[in-house]
Amino acid sequence: MEVDEITYKIRGCIFSVYNNLGPGLFESVYEAALLYELEKAGLNAKNQVELAVHYDGVILDIAFRIDILVENKVLIELKSVEELKKVHYKQVTTYLKLSDLPVGILVNFNTDIIKDNIKRIVNNYMEK
Repeated sequence: MEVDEITYKIRGCIFSVYNNLGPGLFESVYEAALLYELEKAGLNAKNQVELAVHYDGVILDIAFRIDILVENKVLIELKSVEELKKVHYKQVTTYLKLSDLPVGILVNFNTDIIKDNIKRIVNNYMEK
């Protein structure tokens, strides 16, 4: 499945979760609901996927966690905050760089207008 098709399905799942739950809940609630919707849509999705940090040829004894990884191609970073900040975009950009994944989706569920709070971020650091 191509990345564009995956991200299209992800958006649909995000809308479904938002329309059913609305804003104002914890990220963990949205994560569980979105994971369910993604699997229901026939997508292979895993949550809290460990992301190792490679530095100077070694793997550091620390790791980050990708909220949801879809089809081993798209990462989803979930937020439930008053507004998305530059640091949230930087977080996704860094996760993309560390993982060498092509695309990330940053979504903030704590909003009145969900369509304005789903951001598709392309990995400009991918190895060719």
